[in-house]
Amino acid sequence: MKRIDHYWYHLNILSVLLFPITLLFCLLVTLRRLLYRWHWLKSETFPVPVIVVGNISVGGTGKTPLVVALVEWLKQAGYHPGVISRGYRGQATAWPQAVDPQSDPLWVGDEAVLLAGRCQCPMVVGPERSASIQQLLAQHQCDVIVSDDGLQHYRMARAIEIAVVDGQRRFGNGLCLPSGPLREPISRLKSVDFVVVNGGQAEPSEYAMRLQSLLFHRVDAPTQVRDVAAFAGQRVHAIAGIGNPQRFFQHLSALGLDVVPHAFPDHHDFTSDDLQFEPCLPVIMTEKDAVKCRAFGSDQHWYLAVEGHLNTDFFTQLLTLLRNHPHGSKTD
Repeated sequence: MKRIDHYWYHLNILSVLLFPITLLFCLLVTLRRLLYRWHWLKSETFPVPVIVVGNISVGGTGKTPLVVALVEWLKQAGYHPGVISRGYRGQATAWPQAVDPQSDPLWVGDEAVLLAGRCQCPMVVGPERSASIQQLLAQHQCDVIVSDDGLQHYRMARAIEIAVVDGQRRFGNGLCLPSGPLREPISRLKSVDFVVVNGGQAEPSEYAMRLQSLLFHRVDAPTQVRDVAAFAGQRVHAIAGIGNPQRFFQHLSALGLDVVPHAFPDHHDFTSDDLQFEPCLPVIMTEKDAVKCRAFGSDQHWYLAVEGHLNTDFFTQLLTLLRNHPHGSKTD
């Protein structure tokens, strides 16, 4: 049977049948947001500004490369950033958890390990983001916090909101869960500070982000690298356990690879058996998937490192807003 998210990107009979539940869902999320805006529910504030990089849709939109790029720009501007995330699917028995590049992705989540390695700054994960921020500030001299996801986590006050949109899939059929892919109505984007579009065509009020390929890294020995043209013209197996695997496969094809695609569920816990294919060809994966495969990788397994590129005007405006904005709650 097809998963329900197959039906989120066009109008169909299932969307219609689920629409009454969608109306109730929209009512509840709108009411919850209003309760925070009216201060009937309290947001927790912090002594440093919080920048939230999130989205209004379910599934991958490209937040991770934006978080990495943002942290790098903050460092260049003289800030000492820290990063928090939920640690999605991490199996730790106690939270929050500090994360470094050698952390176990099964313990703290795959995205957390990837971010810790790329950002090279203090990072803490946990389902209660306020506790993660408190631990960061208690143990490190951070003067700004970047939250990977958490746009709907209104208990955490924020100074700046950045919403990331998948430029290919956009908002699907435009409906909220469960009829469509949206966590909040599209109108929510009117209240964020920046809308960043990953790939596709950005609207005049949006900022375009493009993913640039860096190098292929050997999964079990990341210091061994190959140029992005190394596999051009070759037939390869490509695996992706991300929200939109087709985007990764298309990216590899654009680099000249002859791709045999193998899509897995988002945040899939890979085993060595998942990497066994016939015929025997090089296996290319995302960097997020690679952190879970490094223990059983071989010279046939490589991941592609990418970085997000935006116009410098985006970072200039963000830094201006950051320097002028109080650290209190932003719920309007």
